Amino acid sequence: MDSADIGLAFLRIVIGLTMAAHGAQKAFGWWSGPGPDGWRRAVASMGFRPSGLWAAISTLAELIGGPLLGVGLFTPVAAAVLVGQCTVIIGQVHLPKGFWNRNSGYEFPLVLAAGAVAVALIGPGALSLDHLLGIAFDDAVRLGLVVVGALGGLAALMVPRVAARDEEAGSAR
Repeated sequence: MDSADIGLAFLRIVIGLTMAAHGAQKAFGWWSGPGPDGWRRAVASMGFRPSGLWAAISTLAELIGGPLLGVGLFTPVAAAVLVGQCTVIIGQVHLPKGFWNRNSGYEFPLVLAAGAVAVALIGPGALSLDHLLGIAFDDAVRLGLVVVGALGGLAALMVPRVAARDEEAGSAR
C-alpha cells in the first residue's frame, strides 16, 4: 500500500458517497430531496416513459453504484453505472445551462463522472474489496465497461426524444 492507494480510496469514497447521497434524496427524500413520488414526477416531466421505471433505474444506479464504488467492489462495473447516470444527468438537465454549477450547469456531474472514469481505468487500489477478494479486471475490460456506461447513458437520453416523437405522431392522426 502506498499514497496512490490512499488517494484512490479517498476518490472512490467521496464519489461513491456523493452519488449514494443523491440516490437517497430520490429514494427517501433525505437532505431536502424529492422522495420517490417527487422524483417520479420529475422524471416524467423530463419525458422519460414509463416514468416509474426510469425513476427506479436512476435511483438504483446511485444507491447501488455509489456504495459499490465507495468500497471498491466490482469497481469498473460500479463506475460504468455511475458514468451512465452522469451522462443522462448532464445531457438531460445540465448541458443547456452551460458549464458552471452556479447556473445549474454540468460542472459538478462532469467532475463526478471524470472521477469515476479515472478510478475505473486506474483500478480500485489496495484499499478496496476488489483487492481483498482478489477480483481483478484487465485494462481492456475496464475501458470497455466505461464505454458501455457512457453509451448506455447516451441511449437512455434517446428515450424522451422517442417518446416525444411518438406523442407527436399520435396527435397528428
